[in-house]
Amino acid sequence: MLSMKAKYALRALATLALHGPGQLQARRIAQDAGVPGKFLEAILVDLRNAGLVESRRGTQGGHRLARDPESITLGEVVRVVDGPIAPIRCASITAYRPCEDCPDPGRCAVRLLMGEVRTAMSAVVDHRSLAQFARDSARLAAPLSPAGPAEEAPWIPASP
Repeated sequence: MLSMKAKYALRALATLALHGPGQLQARRIAQDAGVPGKFLEAILVDLRNAGLVESRRGTQGGHRLARDPESITLGEVVRVVDGPIAPIRCASITAYRPCEDCPDPGRCAVRLLMGEVRTAMSAVVDHRSLAQFARDSARLAAPLSPAGPAEEAPWIPASP
């Protein structure tokens, strides 16, 4: 399950991606992304420590993406904020830990099932870029016109 912190991180990063290469102050990110300001500060620290966001202090300071949004996957963001993608530890590739009540993890149907869930989730989030997510966010947030939904976000070119 995706935590609220991960949802907020995704929305904040989408806001930065849509803003372009310039910096945004945390207050503006919080407002545009609909994230509580105090919670956002902690999230930005995690994202900065992971090399996803760059920050500068002061009146001219702010936050911006440290990398091109096409090179950041949603799986990377979720793992930074929430840890392993697997719904249970015994199904994790990077943080495996057997269940205390399991007599034989190699013959456990629950572990097999949750491994399939982990693989399916990873297949989606590890192949979706922040740029794609930001474009979807902008498209879904745009008011509908008689001609239909708004086109691509201005700062993020469409993938080939």
